Amino acid sequence: MKVNIQAVNFNVDRKLLDFTNSRLEKLEKFYEKVISIDVFFKVENTSDKENKQVDIKLAIPGEDLVVKKVGKSFEEGVDTATDSLERLLIRKKEKSRD
Repeated sequence: MKVNIQAVNFNVDRKLLDFTNSRLEKLEKFYEKVISIDVFFKVENTSDKENKQVDIKLAIPGEDLVVKKVGKSFEEGVDTATDSLERLLIRKKEKSRD
């Protein structure tokens, strides 16, 4: 599994990279055939406190799963996005068994 992490208009610190990689590695437990994962971190120019956007594109054979989450911190966005991807991968795996 190949992981690409990109930040738009800022530099990502090592702590966020490590946290993101550890959460993404857990996705392989739910679906073994993950080809690659692209993660995009963006800060939106709004007055809201929830201006951190996390986009995760997960490539599996036959399709791509895309999840976009906005939160107060990038860690919160990564957590909610990976939780959503876990549910999608479990559903995908169950469909392939039927």
